[in-house]
Amino acid sequence: MTYSEQMLADIQKQDLTAANRDFKQALEHDNDDMLYSLAEELYGLGMSQQARQIYLHLLKKYPDEDELRTSLAELAINDGHNDEALSYLAQIKPSSGAYLQSLLVAADLYQTENEFEVTEEKLKEAYQIAPDEPAVQFALGEFYYLLGRFDEAINYYFALIKSGYTEFAKVDIAGRLGMSYAQSGQFKQALGYLKQVQPQYQTSDIRFQTALTELQLGQSKEAISAFQDLIKDDPQYASAYPELASAYVKEQKYQQALKTVQEGLGVDQYNARLFAQAAEITSHLGNHKLMNKYLQKAHDLDPDNLTITLQYSNFLLHQHNDQANIKLLLPLIKDDEVDPQIYWNLAKSYNRLEKYDMAGKYYQAALPAYQDDPTFLKDLIYYYQTMGENDELVAELHHYLALEPTDNEMQDLLEQYEDYL
Repeated sequence: MTYSEQMLADIQKQDLTAANRDFKQALEHDNDDMLYSLAEELYGLGMSQQARQIYLHLLKKYPDEDELRTSLAELAINDGHNDEALSYLAQIKPSSGAYLQSLLVAADLYQTENEFEVTEEKLKEAYQIAPDEPAVQFALGEFYYLLGRFDEAINYYFALIKSGYTEFAKVDIAGRLGMSYAQSGQFKQALGYLKQVQPQYQTSDIRFQTALTELQLGQSKEAISAFQDLIKDDPQYASAYPELASAYVKEQKYQQALKTVQEGLGVDQYNARLFAQAAEITSHLGNHKLMNKYLQKAHDLDPDNLTITLQYSNFLLHQHNDQANIKLLLPLIKDDEVDPQIYWNLAKSYNRLEKYDMAGKYYQAALPAYQDDPTFLKDLIYYYQTMGENDELVAELHHYLALEPTDNEMQDLLEQYEDYL
């Protein structure tokens, strides 16, 4: 047994004293091929200092072996010594047999520094040199996947699949393709690949995306089953609960949906979205007291979430709790950009409270955004009728009937006021 082999056996037995002793002997007595293999093994085991020592030892003997420089650069990057890595890579010329690998290592380096434009340049140069090289295709796929440029990632993952690679560098390529297709909205293609993911790569993320894709394709029953299995195996996977609840809602199973959201709140009790979703589900069950509780909690957790605020405001309007609605919305009109729904909801509350000047102010503020919305115009028409503003009422009636010519009630109202005028 060589000293290199003995060292690896020592490591396996966790005898580090013997391993260090045999490492020194290996450097002195083992041949260069054996030492290179030992360095690769040590690199894989995370023993970067010993691997680096071997590569430097070999580089002194073989200064033209650029593969050693790429290995040293990879080690330097892993240790956070990027300047050292660049120094090694700069010594590798385009004519070198190791130049392609040096480009991939350089791309990895610049990616760690968030220099994505330079990363892309290096990878594209590598692709020009070897467009059919799987390592290059994989690197480009992973790069675009990381950046969320899924349409571009698909091209390179698909090339790997086409070449017979179902996995690469311990990454399931079908899974990457499925996730990329799903993120780009191509759900049928996504599901086909997600179903091909090998069992050892069936992570919670993959299982979640598979179930979510089934839900997006309208396969609610299949999605429910998949989400249930995921939650059973990984109950802390918080993202599964709101989506399972959505699947139940599609099947009009509101009690199960509410139970699912409540279980999700047990996992993530500070999730405002879950509280808002619980409120929406509760609306189907007619429990207004519980709905109010959930909406108030959602708003307290995320007061800057406009969707939740408007959901709460609409509920307060429905309950005729106009004072609470005004208190909720008034602080928001101080913002630079105000959602016109806020103006409309304020106008409704002030109108019901017979504070007509304020109601008129907010109806006018909302009008530019809703001037072609029949529901808003009808609301405004009734306000004008209350205020006796007949000219404005008739003008808006004409506008409304141009949009809704079959509304007989509004047609009769127009005839009544035109006769009056």
